[in-house]
Amino acid sequence: MVNVLLIDDDEHLGPPLAQYFERFGLRLAQALTPSDGLARLRAGGFDAAILDVMLPEMDGFALCRTIRKDSDLPILMLTARGEVMDRVVGLELGADDYLPKPFEPRELVARVQTILRRRVAAPTPDAPLRFDGLTLDPVTRSVQRGGEPVELTSTEFDLLHLLARAPGKVFSRDDILAALRGHEAELYTRAVDIVVSRLRKKLEPLDAIKTLRNAGYTLALPRELP
Repeated sequence: MVNVLLIDDDEHLGPPLAQYFERFGLRLAQALTPSDGLARLRAGGFDAAILDVMLPEMDGFALCRTIRKDSDLPILMLTARGEVMDRVVGLELGADDYLPKPFEPRELVARVQTILRRRVAAPTPDAPLRFDGLTLDPVTRSVQRGGEPVELTSTEFDLLHLLARAPGKVFSRDDILAALRGHEAELYTRAVDIVVSRLRKKLEPLDAIKTLRNAGYTLALPRELP
């Protein structure tokens, strides 16, 4: 189970959040002071931290700076004011995301899940790329969907591999053309849409490739956490 530490001096916030987080496979613990939070983080065992900006002993910005001196732990900051400068300062100090108070617990969970996915170690060029329900092996040029092999053409595989190397990044049709031109067919703008359509059908029922209108395509599957 993924372990998350909430550092917030509101003692009534942690228990209900912990119950909610459990529904998503996340174990939430709370520290009421920065000193206690730092001690627990240094002891290890946590996969992410949530910091309130308004804290006793030191504010959340100073706490974030302290954590970043010796850790790249994913950090989300909570700010009561939600001011732009608070967000900018937090991100400049190394926070991965921020969320203004008051917030919906579901949004907090979603943002924590997102920063955890962002911080998954980048794979080596030849390492398999593993996502929720999908695995690509660049060495054997093979794909598995739900553990079952999927037969792809050379162009389909290379398109999927391109998207999978940077999940969440939007690739325009021109980006795809530049990467794949010269493969099994002469690619042109409309052909990109056709290859994407074929690939989507082969990956069903996974909703793997999203279209962003007037922008391009992106792989929308979450990476598997180690």
